[in-house]
Amino acid sequence: MERDLTNKILAGDVRAGARLMRGIEDDLPEAIEELRNLYTHTGKAYIIGITGAPGVGKSTLVDVLITSFRKRKLKIGVVAVDPTSPFTGGALLGDRIRMGKHATDKGVFIRSLASRGWAGGLARAALSIIHVLDAMGKDIILVEAVGSGQGEVDISRVADTTLVVLSPGMGDEIQMMKAGILEAADIFVINKADKEGAENLKLQMEQMLDMVPQVEGDWKTPIILAQAVNGKGLEEIVKAITAHKRHLISSGKIEHRRKERARLELSEAIEHSLRLHVSEILDNGRFQKLAAALVMRQIDPYSAAEEIVKETLTGKKPRKSG
Repeated sequence: MERDLTNKILAGDVRAGARLMRGIEDDLPEAIEELRNLYTHTGKAYIIGITGAPGVGKSTLVDVLITSFRKRKLKIGVVAVDPTSPFTGGALLGDRIRMGKHATDKGVFIRSLASRGWAGGLARAALSIIHVLDAMGKDIILVEAVGSGQGEVDISRVADTTLVVLSPGMGDEIQMMKAGILEAADIFVINKADKEGAENLKLQMEQMLDMVPQVEGDWKTPIILAQAVNGKGLEEIVKAITAHKRHLISSGKIEHRRKERARLELSEAIEHSLRLHVSEILDNGRFQKLAAALVMRQIDPYSAAEEIVKETLTGKKPRKSG
């Protein structure tokens, strides 16, 4: 990485930002060094998470949200987490294709990111990419995550405001009953509301939300009927996002959310660092020997893992028996 890369990114240089993001995805050590330099310049952007099952119209909603925010002269970053290609390990890039009309807008930066099999629906590099967009001066960062049930819960740990997108006739009422999803959503959007069953789905959701215990002063989760493809319900969604942001700031809850995000990122960084250290001391030959020992039942996986972790932390190799 170039020495002046940090300054270029802070100046909003698109090529410099894209280069660092590629380095992050490729897990290059020099990319981590650049992130260290950028970190103190982050924390200003407002992060909005958009999640939901495949086919509910998340990308179309993101597309119209970009248009709405740009009319307000806000600079937008987008992290679109695509399902990983089973052949190449790369993102399928469907989101970037659907948002293509914003490609020539200098106030918008869109990055597709492969989930690479991470069960929660977020790529491991997503938080780092968010930091880069933040450092580039983006006012709002939209994070579209792969909807996978648990993904709705995970995105709420990253975003300041989380939109869960549903659609009638897609089994969303079953999806909503999964643990944590009702609590994870700050705003519910029933997209494709012109389809049969939209009003009934809204009624079911209202009934389920009424069963969630609330304390006075808590945010009341709105349920908005929308048709993202033609912009219907868009202004109501933007107003709800703005109202939720005001609520978080006035109640002091925004600091709590950002502390939780910091804890998540710290945990990820610790895990990543340990993996790197383990890979340094555990060459392929030794790994294969331990795997063979497991097959022969000469050692159990827990003891083998404990041995490697102790060696990683102390720098001392275990004594050979006999």
